[in-house]
Amino acid sequence: MSGEASLEIVRLGAADYPRIMLLWEAAGLHIKPAGRDAQDAFAQQMALGVQQAIGAQAPNGTLVGVTLTTHDTRKGWINRLAVHPDYQRQGVGRRLIRAAEDQLKAQGITVIAALIEPDNVASLTLFVSAGYLEWPGMHYVSKRQSPDA
Repeated sequence: MSGEASLEIVRLGAADYPRIMLLWEAAGLHIKPAGRDAQDAFAQQMALGVQQAIGAQAPNGTLVGVTLTTHDTRKGWINRLAVHPDYQRQGVGRRLIRAAEDQLKAQGITVIAALIEPDNVASLTLFVSAGYLEWPGMHYVSKRQSPDA
């Protein structure tokens, strides 16, 4: 375990995919490795510039936190925020949120959102403590070509 202050916030690329997947798995994130989280899909999203990846890295180079950002030119999204269990509740998630906000603001985005699964109380608490408002009564709907999409 290492202190939050010794972590470096870094931009990640498609070559970091294996490290990101290992972290997502360690953090218990629900991933779709045969669909939108597949390595080819991840690389394409990065190459098109519709997705940016931000990491929190320990001094030894170990990736201990990650988040993705996307936007549609009017609203930005913080996606797939994950922190390794050994580093949770040490400020890593908050630093990643700030880095994601800074990146999106630099791209001209003034509305930033995140979708949080209903049973993920820790993530909801983190975002609310970072100034995000929960919108009661909102429903998330989606149409997918497959369960892995």
